[in-house]
Amino acid sequence: MKVNKEFLIQFAGLKQGKHQFEFEIGKAFFDDFNFEEFNDVNVKVNLVLEKKSTMLELTFKHKGTVNVPCDLSNEDFDLPVKGKLNLIVKFGDEYNDENEEMLVLPHGEYQVDVSQYIYEMIVLSVPSKRIHPGIKDGTLNAEILDKLKELAPKEEHKKEDNTDPRWDQLKKLLTDK
Repeated sequence: MKVNKEFLIQFAGLKQGKHQFEFEIGKAFFDDFNFEEFNDVNVKVNLVLEKKSTMLELTFKHKGTVNVPCDLSNEDFDLPVKGKLNLIVKFGDEYNDENEEMLVLPHGEYQVDVSQYIYEMIVLSVPSKRIHPGIKDGTLNAEILDKLKELAPKEEHKKEDNTDPRWDQLKKLLTDK
């Protein structure tokens, strides 16, 4: 994974208060992470950095679409995604990102790379089961759906009246008590 300067936020020269950044995320961003599950990506990320005297608060929000194959029909479709992530950046003796909500940067650091957090936020906002909206409302006309309906098990309704008479005699024993 190469470091992209677009996602390096230099906070050293910023005044205390809120600062806003926007990023346009496309397929090339995920190619840098060797992530191949998305066919196309069009996501806008809004980052608000609030600089305080001893720490930074980062609030990420994203909204857009990712083009993915449907898990049922394998048809590609644009899946709308949105979400948010809050991150606190503190300063300490050494780099530590073990906590998912807090990042510790060494004293003297003047910039933070937000690309990993944007990547994780978008990937985690995509549901694990991706179903084409045309399947849900019945408008998708795909060969695979016709084949699935054809091969679906047929339901057989058996009447309970056609039971073995020997079982009926045994059931009477239970009720004759």
